Amino acid sequence: MSSPTPIQSSPNFRPIEPGNAQKASRDLHTISLLVRDAPGVLVRVAMVFSRRGYNIESLVVSPAARNGFSRMTVTCSGDPAILEQMIKQLAKLVDVVHALDHTSSDRYETEIALIKIRCEGEERREVLEVAEHFSAKVVDYAAESVILRVYGGSEKLDAMISLFRNEAVVELVRSGKIVMTRALEVT
Repeated sequence: MSSPTPIQSSPNFRPIEPGNAQKASRDLHTISLLVRDAPGVLVRVAMVFSRRGYNIESLVVSPAARNGFSRMTVTCSGDPAILEQMIKQLAKLVDVVHALDHTSSDRYETEIALIKIRCEGEERREVLEVAEHFSAKVVDYAAESVILRVYGGSEKLDAMISLFRNEAVVELVRSGKIVMTRALEVT
């Protein structure tokens, strides 16, 4: 197996700077909610965050294991002192069955991203090397671009995206974080 060509050789790549792709410097919290599948629930939940000045980084809503219920996974940042009060407020909402902060629990987290990258010739080879390193899958080839699908922890996605220059990334879509507690503990 040959050693990879340095990424910096192409104008579409830039080296990772220490802390460039790290969101860890902010206090990010992962909150899961089990809610009734009813109109207006999402708005009422979002208003709790808005009133307290919390920024929602990502929000994923999907059907729960039981019919008639949905699972919300919210990644947010803000003052940790207010978080406990917010979770109590969320739990009091009529359509919320339970609300839990999973920031310090034993959990599995993942997200997925689609990244469209402008590349031709030698640049394409370098893009494919980066994709292979991050176990990303090429889901579309075009004459001047590729679309990569990558999944894993937020840090992994941040690190991969930070390798490409802003001009090379034509489009980026991220799913937001989903979380599940380990073992038999219910999320």
